[in-house]
Amino acid sequence: MKPAPFDYTAPAELSDAVTALAERPETARVLAGGQSLVLEMHYRRERPALLVDINNVRELDTITADGDALRVGALARHRAFETPTVAPGALGRLLSRVSPLIAHPPVRARGTMAGSLAWANPVSEWCATAVALDAGIELTGPAGSRLVGAGEFFLGPFRTARQPDEILTSVRLPLLPGAETGTVGVGFCEQHRTHASFAQVAVVAVLTLRDGVIVEARLGLAGAADRPVRAHEAERHLVGREPEPDVFAQAAALAAAGADPLSEPHAGVEYRRHVIGVLVRRALVQAREDSESADFFSGAGRDGHDGWEAR
Repeated sequence: MKPAPFDYTAPAELSDAVTALAERPETARVLAGGQSLVLEMHYRRERPALLVDINNVRELDTITADGDALRVGALARHRAFETPTVAPGALGRLLSRVSPLIAHPPVRARGTMAGSLAWANPVSEWCATAVALDAGIELTGPAGSRLVGAGEFFLGPFRTARQPDEILTSVRLPLLPGAETGTVGVGFCEQHRTHASFAQVAVVAVLTLRDGVIVEARLGLAGAADRPVRAHEAERHLVGREPEPDVFAQAAALAAAGADPLSEPHAGVEYRRHVIGVLVRRALVQAREDSESADFFSGAGRDGHDGWEAR
């Protein structure tokens, strides 16, 4: 099928994009990567009267350090995160683990992290990552900009706290703590039916260890509910314990038991719960191993520079 007729505008300034969206907020859609929106328009499940293309708003095509966070503009493509030098330390390592598992190269070359968050697919890798890291979602509308925590941003399948007249302009990912608070290790695992298909379950794990004991744990889950969630009970179980296999197995069981996954033809509820447990354990093992070799993978070059590059 072909899309239903629509009007189109491609402003070069963010203020003009906001104005255009505000004129018809209930029937307009914002286009960045378009990897989900355009497909839905072809199926006519989405019928926007106006498409506001923000690809000419160059100020949104940035990845920069902003205090204690990495600020990811709305036009930063998936492929920008495929190497750990995109951010310092553990954050760069985590992003470079997630990005290569998103779809396939053409999609990663065009799709955006911000677009994935705005679309809010419950099995999105970036949505689970944002929740795990307590990312901040910057929304810009006629009344100005506001920052919404990832935990409050996702309201359900394809539903977010973004108002119809707002554009998701950036994502703020906290720079994970360094040696001053402990050694940080990261892990990411997902299960999908075929290469490049959507994940059925995905798990983000971040462990901070000090003197061989877990002092902070973060577990972000996709496919465990109608939105990305944290496995809080499993996180609490991990804190104060050594990163041993039995501890990981117990945390995985808690995460699986606390999950409320949706059923689909190729992944029933009990199957998804089982996969959640398996992937939580694997992601935790990855995080422990990553913490043990953090110095090697930190991005530090032989000349002593930290090696990461913002753009």
